[in-house]
Amino acid sequence: MTRRVVVTGLGVVTALGCEVSEFWDRICAGKSGVGLLQRFDCSDFKVRFGGELKDFDPTEVMAERDARKLDRFVQFAVYGAHKAVVHSGIDFSQGDPYRHGVMVGSGIGGLHEIEEQHCVLFDRGPNRVSPFMIPKLMVNAASGNISVHWGLRGPNSAVATACASATNAIGDAFRLIQFGKADVMVTGGSEAAITPMGLSGFARMSALSTRNDDPQRASRPWDRDRDGFVMAEGAGMVVLEELEHARKRGATILAEVLGYGMSADGTHMTAPCPEGKGAGHAMRLAVEDSGKNFTDIDYINAHGTSTPLGDVAETQAIKTVFGTHAKTLSVSSTKSQIGHLLGASGGVEFVVCVLALQNQVAPPTINLDNPDPKCDLDYIPHEPRRMKLNTILKNSFGFGGHNAVLVLGKAP
Repeated sequence: MTRRVVVTGLGVVTALGCEVSEFWDRICAGKSGVGLLQRFDCSDFKVRFGGELKDFDPTEVMAERDARKLDRFVQFAVYGAHKAVVHSGIDFSQGDPYRHGVMVGSGIGGLHEIEEQHCVLFDRGPNRVSPFMIPKLMVNAASGNISVHWGLRGPNSAVATACASATNAIGDAFRLIQFGKADVMVTGGSEAAITPMGLSGFARMSALSTRNDDPQRASRPWDRDRDGFVMAEGAGMVVLEELEHARKRGATILAEVLGYGMSADGTHMTAPCPEGKGAGHAMRLAVEDSGKNFTDIDYINAHGTSTPLGDVAETQAIKTVFGTHAKTLSVSSTKSQIGHLLGASGGVEFVVCVLALQNQVAPPTINLDNPDPKCDLDYIPHEPRRMKLNTILKNSFGFGGHNAVLVLGKAP
C-alpha cells in the first residue's frame, strides 16, 4: 500500500524575495526580479542582465565562518531549507533521524568555486588551491550540508538533470515517503550559475535573451518576440511528510503531492523534441500516477522558458496530452517574472503551485504582449487570475532531454 504525501513547509531564495509571503505578493503584483548584473563586471559580455540576488545574506541562518566554507549554491540551499523547516514547525530532535532525509537538485553545482580556484591554480600554483574546494563545488554539497545542519540520517541524495533537477528531486523524495522509506524529506533545488563562465557559456549557445536595454521585459514566454531565456539564481525548498505523520504532530498541511512522471526525449542534448513527445509522455504519466482524470487538471505551471523552440514544443505537448481540455486549461510561466533558475527552477515553481492552491489564484505570465500564433493556449497574460484550483500540474524540462512533471492537489 502506498502512503499519502503532503507539503508542510516552504522556503524560497529568489530575486523577488527570500520570504515566502513577500515573494508571493510580488508574483501576484506582476513584478519582475530581473535587472542588470552587479556581482561582476560584464560590460564586455553579450548579455549583461539576469535574475540576480543582490542583497542575499546567508548569515541570517548560519555563522559567517560556516558560510565561507560553502559555495553560493549551497548557501542558497541551506538558507531555503532552513526557512522551509521553520515554516513547517517540525522538530527534528523528536522522532527517528533515520526516517528524515534530504534530496536536493542542482544542474551545475559549485561553479563559483570552480572559477575562483581555477584562477588560484594558474595565478598562485597548485599548493594554494583551497582544501575546501571539492566539498564546496560538488553537486551533493547542498544535500550533505542540509543533512549535517539538521542531523538528518535518512535517505540523502543529489539530483543533476539540468533544468529538471529540482522537480526530479521533489518527485524522488515523494516516492521515498510514498513507499515507506522515509517519513519526512527536505527537498527542492538550488543554483548559482550567474558567473562569468556560466553567463558567457549560455550566451555563446545563443540560449539567452539579449535585451540588455530592457531586462525586465526580456523573459517573455510564448510571445512572438521572445529571443531566449533569462538566467537567474536562487533556491526553492520544501518539507514533504507522510500524511499521518504530519497530522500526528499537528502540522499545518499546505498541499498534497499526488503524482510524478518522468521521461527522456532521446533526440538531442539541448533542443526539445519539436512535437514535445517526451514532455507529453511525462505529463501523461504524472496525471495517471495521481489517479486524476486529465480533465481534473485546472492549471499548469509550465516550464515556459521563453525560447523559440521550447515554448512551441511545450504548447504542442499540452495540446496532445489534454486534447480538447487544453483549450480550457489555464497555463502560465513564473520564469517571466524571476527568470530561469536552471536546476532550481522547479523548486521555486513548486512553491508557487502550493501558494496558488492555498490562495486560489493562478499567477500570471508577464510580458506576453504579442502572442505567437503557434502558442495558442490560455497563458494568463499580465494579471493573476482568481479561480477555483483543485489540481495543478508542474512541468520541468532540461538539457539532455530530461522531463519531470508533478501533480499537486489541495490540502486534504
